Amino acid sequence: MIIVTGASGKLGGAAVRALLETVPAERVGVLARSAEKVADLAAAGVRVHVGDYEDPASLKAAFTGADGLLFVSGSDVTPGVRERQHGNVVRAAAEAGVGHVVYTSAIGADRPGAPAFLADHTVTEELLRDSGLPVTPLRNTFYSDMFVNPDVVAAALESGGTVAADGGRALNTATIADLARAAAVVVARGPQEHAGRAYELRGPLWTYDELAATIAAESGRPVSHRRVPLDRAPAPAFIGEFVSSGMFAEPSEDLATLLGRPATGMPELVRAALA
Repeated sequence: MIIVTGASGKLGGAAVRALLETVPAERVGVLARSAEKVADLAAAGVRVHVGDYEDPASLKAAFTGADGLLFVSGSDVTPGVRERQHGNVVRAAAEAGVGHVVYTSAIGADRPGAPAFLADHTVTEELLRDSGLPVTPLRNTFYSDMFVNPDVVAAALESGGTVAADGGRALNTATIADLARAAAVVVARGPQEHAGRAYELRGPLWTYDELAATIAAESGRPVSHRRVPLDRAPAPAFIGEFVSSGMFAEPSEDLATLLGRPATGMPELVRAALA
């Protein structure tokens, strides 16, 4: 049995759907706070466990008998909350004797001095290492879907350009769909192939100049990029700080390797946003 947490969220839900392409539904279970939100998965034959990261008993009940656990990180970044919740998950997995834990960590989690909300992932990786369980962290980059989507492209077409405090640096974002599929591959193949490894999951490098040029090429309309200083960065401002620092400028082929194909790139993202 493979259990996926956070199954009603975008990443967890996409991972379950990807998993069902290769794993029989009767071998898949999900943890969700509401059965109603995963009714479609239950209808497909997936076992549904109702519980959450604040309820250790529900976690242990869901994880008991699991060969694999896809542990999707919590979304509440209030200081102290995610660290507490993730501690509950790790302890429950250890008590249940889970065969392999695949954790959706984050870019930079292996580096000291990470921003607070990324440091939660550093702490969780340490908890998992200390648990004695077979573990595979997936250090996910930020979602391409945040940066390139129908609203962003429509705004660029309306104004004639993109605006970002990017410092001219490249980004290595990846789509939710690609990250979810990679997670499904790792948890399905199990600890024999992946335990003890960490994957840096990043998509192809792109720049805002390339984004503007691609929107122009695909739409047939003039679009350019305007680079602004950090104090004029569009909201959320911390994105500009990360990008201009070069945090997203480091490439990795781990995502493409797990997918068995190139990760989704800028042309595909723009075409989808224009469709």
